[in-house]
Order: sequence, then structure tokens, then C-alpha cells
Amino acid sequence: MRIRLNEDKDIVATVREGLIAKGGYCPCRVGKKPEYKCMCEEFRQQIADPSFEGLCHCKLFYKEK
Repeated sequence: MRIRLNEDKDIVATVREGLIAKGGYCPCRVGKKPEYKCMCEEFRQQIADPSFEGLCHCKLFYKEK
């Protein structure tokens, strides 16, 4: 298993700007809940699933098997 940034540098730049603007919370979600703090709870659960491969909600990170 490996976690890496999205290969699309424009997406990475946009999401990082959003993270800065929202104080580290996912820019793709409404509100600032603890489970939305990057790396979000949803993606951490996906990482724990050995069969999951893909992007996180905001497309910043990619999990490879």
C-alpha cells in the first residue's frame, strides 16, 4: 500500500489553497468538523480497507494497493 498526491498538479494546488483557507479542513465539504480535518476520516477508513484503491474525497491523495 502507498499513499501519494494526485498526479494532477493543478488539482493539488487548488486543494492546498482551499486547505489553507479553511485551516486544514477539507475544502470540498461544508463546515469544519473534526472528521473533515485533512486527512479526513473518510479517507482514513478507506486506507484501512485493503481492497480500496483510489482518490480521497477532494482528490488530493491517492491510495495504491
